[in-house]
Amino acid sequence: MTIAITIEPIPMETDASGVVRIAKTRVTLDTVVTAFLEGATAEEIGEQYPSLQLSDIYFVLGYYLRHKIEIDAYIAQRQHRSEIVRQEVEKRFNPIGLRDRLLARKN
Repeated sequence: MTIAITIEPIPMETDASGVVRIAKTRVTLDTVVTAFLEGATAEEIGEQYPSLQLSDIYFVLGYYLRHKIEIDAYIAQRQHRSEIVRQEVEKRFNPIGLRDRLLARKN
């Protein structure tokens, strides 16, 4: 029996805003990689994100391990942008005393 070895496309797509998502789902590359780096297995990631196929998770993790430097840089860039957005939101909507303000509205 001969096994046909074929090249399969990587189950990742970059959306219009530059975010890499897995296999036409809303799950991001950084979500999967971060879970993996925190110790989750591919199976645990699949349980946490049932829209992902287990084979796609393994494929993405293998891709990450082969392209660690580039993907780590991408994740660091996303975290930096996230921090900037968080700071901008906090400037516009001061979170200090938010709970007290919301509770005061209730009364």
